[in-house]
Amino acid sequence: MSDLMGRAAEEPGAEEGEQDAGADSGILRVFGRQLKRFRIRAGLERPDFASTTGYSPSTIAAYEQGRRIPPPKFIDRADELLDAGGVLQEMKEEVARAQYPAFFRDAARLEAEAAELHVYANQAVPGLLQTEEYAQAVFGMMRPPLDGDAIAQRVAARLARQEVYGKSPQPLMSFVVDESVLRRPIGGRDVLRGQLEQILLAGRKPTVEIQVMPLGSEENAGMAGPFTLIETAEGRRIAYVEVQNVSHVHTERRPVKGLEVKYGILRAQALTPRASLSHIEELLGEL
Repeated sequence: MSDLMGRAAEEPGAEEGEQDAGADSGILRVFGRQLKRFRIRAGLERPDFASTTGYSPSTIAAYEQGRRIPPPKFIDRADELLDAGGVLQEMKEEVARAQYPAFFRDAARLEAEAAELHVYANQAVPGLLQTEEYAQAVFGMMRPPLDGDAIAQRVAARLARQEVYGKSPQPLMSFVVDESVLRRPIGGRDVLRGQLEQILLAGRKPTVEIQVMPLGSEENAGMAGPFTLIETAEGRRIAYVEVQNVSHVHTERRPVKGLEVKYGILRAQALTPRASLSHIEELLGEL
């Protein structure tokens, strides 16, 4: 687990699309070279291959040059059309990880493999609960600003994380969300309305519990900021913390245990899951 021990973005703009792609350009360049090699071996010019796959020649060029991140469906299609024998598909997982900011990639992999996920949020709705519109608004407010392609890539990556709900068995998940997050109209009232509706739907899943930390609470053990607790299928317990694009994955027992204790206190201080859903319904009625 030593490779998971602390990751930090090298500069404040780490979430910018082009910079972030460069941070993991190695795997993208390798994939691009292999893609081009198989295309040439198949005797296909770039426009012909683009037409066959349904992508533009400029997009294929960007994939081959490692400048853009190809989606999984393209990789599957390319591997089949070019008779690559699974070589391209074998890189699919690593290529997919490149869609996340560098500081989040280890956490994204752990999250996707988790048996349990427990999240405390006091700044924004957790990514695993966000709607597409809310995510677009969040990334649209980034400074320095992201361009349209970078925003689309980030939104797609965030929504892809929610595939965890379709796993079998589905991981057990709990969220403690500060009420201020649920009142902040990021993206406008309509976006917030849709977001609250999605949280309600998630909270009714048998494997998901959502609790609200009310604004009126005089006690809150989470003032130091958001964090995520992860338990793997093998029973390893890991914690992830992030602030201003600087992140750390804790694997040592002592810091993980400290955050586990803190999360237990937060759950005791927050409204119960049933009362929380009722409160969210009340907030929705105010919009």
